[in-house]
Amino acid sequence: MNCRATLIGSLLISMIFFSCNKLEVIQVKSPDGKKVFTLFPNKENGIDFSVQYNNHEVLLPSTLELVSKEISFSGDVSILKIENSSVENVWNSNFSELNIIPDNYNQLKVYLQIEDAKLNIICRAYNEGISYAYEVPEQNDITEIGLDENIHYNFNDNYPVWSTPKREKGTLTAQGEYKKIPLTELEEGSERPLLIDMGDSLKVALAEAKLVDYARLSFNKGTSSQYSILSTLDGKMGEQKQDTISGAIISERIKEGTKVHKKLPFQSPWRVVMMAENEGKLLENNYIIQNLNDPVAIKDVSWITPGKVLRETTLTTDGGFAAIDFVASHNMQYVHFDAGWYGNEMDNSSDATTITLDPKRSKGPFDIEAICKYANEKGVKVMLYVNRRALEKQLDEVLPLYKKWGVAGIKYGFVRVGDQDATAWLHEAVKKTAEHGMIIDVHDEYRPTGFSRTYPNFLTQEGIRGDEETVPNAHTLITMYTRMLAGAADNTVCYYNNRVSEMGSHASQLAKTVCLFSPLQFLYWYDKPAASPEKADGLWGDTKHIGIEPELEFFDAVPTTWDETKVLHAEIGEIGVIARRKGAQWYVGGINGETARSLKIDFSFLDTNENYSAKLYTDDETINTRTRVKIEQLDVDSSFILNLDLKANNGFAIQIIPNS
Repeated sequence: MNCRATLIGSLLISMIFFSCNKLEVIQVKSPDGKKVFTLFPNKENGIDFSVQYNNHEVLLPSTLELVSKEISFSGDVSILKIENSSVENVWNSNFSELNIIPDNYNQLKVYLQIEDAKLNIICRAYNEGISYAYEVPEQNDITEIGLDENIHYNFNDNYPVWSTPKREKGTLTAQGEYKKIPLTELEEGSERPLLIDMGDSLKVALAEAKLVDYARLSFNKGTSSQYSILSTLDGKMGEQKQDTISGAIISERIKEGTKVHKKLPFQSPWRVVMMAENEGKLLENNYIIQNLNDPVAIKDVSWITPGKVLRETTLTTDGGFAAIDFVASHNMQYVHFDAGWYGNEMDNSSDATTITLDPKRSKGPFDIEAICKYANEKGVKVMLYVNRRALEKQLDEVLPLYKKWGVAGIKYGFVRVGDQDATAWLHEAVKKTAEHGMIIDVHDEYRPTGFSRTYPNFLTQEGIRGDEETVPNAHTLITMYTRMLAGAADNTVCYYNNRVSEMGSHASQLAKTVCLFSPLQFLYWYDKPAASPEKADGLWGDTKHIGIEPELEFFDAVPTTWDETKVLHAEIGEIGVIARRKGAQWYVGGINGETARSLKIDFSFLDTNENYSAKLYTDDETINTRTRVKIEQLDVDSSFILNLDLKANNGFAIQIIPNS
């Protein structure tokens, strides 16, 4: 029997409807009972829902509004069927911040009839947060539709949010600077995840998962209530920073104003409300994004190698050999050859199937096959940079060719982002690259939504205001609890470049390899081995030779993927300390902002039955090296407390090794 929906009150936390002489609530709770999603269809404006955390109203009744010319999603709502299910699961990964990832949730699926249209709402309640999606089934002989989506998130106060603002002639960038503003001052196009500070015991992040063939979400200040945030789909955004542009859906089937075109049936990406008592716990729980993606689609993942990468910029055979020798002797895994090896990357006529050096970057010679052969002999892998201009027209040609050369991976440069066609192209390219046994690092504006769970060859991506932007520690400490909630980020860690002293310190640069997760970790971004040819590198700025400072042993040792992660201290913009385990060893990274502080590090995360030897790396101006990093040897166990006095913009790193 169908059940006619009736909205009982605007501030109700659940929808109650009369069916067969009994009251029912359309509601789903997380396994721990603390997170609650309530659905109450609204017959005029769309689908209403609310979210609670620990009996606190995170979202007042908010509205999901779908607009399509082919199907009307407004009018009287009938509830056809409700399905409830629960999942208790774990999955394993060799490419994440945890190797055993919990995946436990309660799910609610509501089948709706809205006048003549059918629409299904799916919600999953995790201990880590709430996620929901909509499903448009086949109906009324309609095979495909154009669609736009607006989500009106309503709050009970003008909470502070951490948002990326507009930059450079009004364009938007995922590599922009974050600032703390009231939600009523949000600017159009604010990036995901959007962190909302709802007090000392509640932090919320609005995010997106499983964005594969859809337009991405972005945020703006809302108009649906006094305190609201509007989530919309991106269309063509125009010219972006440098060469990054957003494509546009151009089809007679798409009616003006729609952002997505899909064949029926389809399910939307997941809209996610991450919730925790503090920003550190949000970061620990960011695996919810990957949980909402499909399991791995690659049968054999043994060829996928995370690791540390050295960028080579001389684009010469001798430079390649020197880089390979350095990488092989420093427990690194990849040499990456940057732009210019196939001509001017910004020129549409440049051919990425040829070695045609850009004379502004190198006079050569550059023998890529000889370089790959030498790298293979040394147990090192080779990556190539290719701009999206070449990839979009030559991807199917270059993949088998690079495989023949012996190349192990590609960095995609200046990819298009935002709308559906750009999104679909990129994720299809990831699949094709996996078919050729190659790994990927995507630059520049792309931000992850968990697709690396399904295709783990997609090891990392940028979408971060990293070291190329000379980012101060204080901003890195915002990035840790905003951008890093989405997943891995390629920060391009610098070490000898002059900008290090502007950003923070050398010890805090060591710490970034722990604090900013990336299965491909680029080190020494503007630096080169001492044996590298003395070529003019003016294009890359302040290039230095890598030295022999003793603390480089930390870079040599630190892994790039982890078995366990614990956030020990977290205050956005102020302090971040993260401990991560790989096997039996632990690594700790600490970054301090603009305020000097005394910090207590509790080692209770260690095995209580083990004793350890630790090396502590701190900034110390009395040390007579280029980098002024002090190294101390410590004996520690799970009862050990380390007291550190950190100066402003300093940091520290620790390697902890069991004695047995």
